[in-house]
Amino acid sequence: MKCNETTMSEFILQGFTDIRELQLLLFTILLFSYLLTIAGNTAIITISHIDHRLHTPMYFFLWNFSLIEIGFTTAIVPQTLTQLATGNKKISYLGCMLQSFLYFQLGTSEFFLLAVMSFDRYAAICSPLHYPTIMNNRICTTLVLISWLGSFLLIIGPSLLFLQIPMCGPNILNHFFCDNTPLIKILCGDTRLLRFLGFVTAVFSVLGSLSITVVSYINIIKTVLRIPSATGRQKTFSTCASHFIVVSITYGSCIFLYIKPTQNSRLELGKMVAILNTMVSPLLNPFIYCLRNKQVQQAWKDALVKFTAIIKGTGKP
Repeated sequence: MKCNETTMSEFILQGFTDIRELQLLLFTILLFSYLLTIAGNTAIITISHIDHRLHTPMYFFLWNFSLIEIGFTTAIVPQTLTQLATGNKKISYLGCMLQSFLYFQLGTSEFFLLAVMSFDRYAAICSPLHYPTIMNNRICTTLVLISWLGSFLLIIGPSLLFLQIPMCGPNILNHFFCDNTPLIKILCGDTRLLRFLGFVTAVFSVLGSLSITVVSYINIIKTVLRIPSATGRQKTFSTCASHFIVVSITYGSCIFLYIKPTQNSRLELGKMVAILNTMVSPLLNPFIYCLRNKQVQQAWKDALVKFTAIIKGTGKP
């Protein structure tokens, strides 16, 4: 097939719908969700820094996770909001490639950090006496850097290979962002190596990190079940309940999208799952951790009391 690379200076994202009223409705919902996501995750980062009681490995990983969530959703949602508000479905070639890279790089960082957080809970519950030594500041910082750098090195290879394969028309992508599934369909070169690398990357990042999480939780459950009192078991397991909920949402949606083969008849359903992955999950995470974590709740109450006292103090003559 003859390739026409000159037509690929931009792409057209089909998005969700062509009905203008629905576009504006979706814009309103997504804008509200995005602002709430940014506010919630920023709040987690802020409270983790200002309250000394939250200067622990668990909250160090949590605020780094919130930072990734902000970047992850920002890589997708502003472009989608612009598309819905203006009706302009075009995105430049450079913008599309950057969006696709950030989506997978930050998403992979998220998987790695979730695995690190699972190991942290395992160390805290299964080896409490050695926990301060196992998860000291240097090790925690190293694990976060590995999550960021490891995801970059894992994604950069397939991304560079993708850029070497010529594209053919049409330049229409049946999605609301530059996902790899519609992009690969418009490549006109040999994509077997690219698909293989993509599959290996997905298996390693998703299933590899998930296996660490599963093993960690198996050991956690075994340890919790050996606690004699029901109150002790409930209190111990509650420390990782929020993380378990986030893991279930994140991995569940991604395994459906990228490990299970996708058929054309499931593209619309795939868009809905992508919304769960890119918008709903980052929105829910701060509330899951805040609503189920008494330490975070107390930290917010104390911060609010201090802030109120400061405001009242500045109002005095």
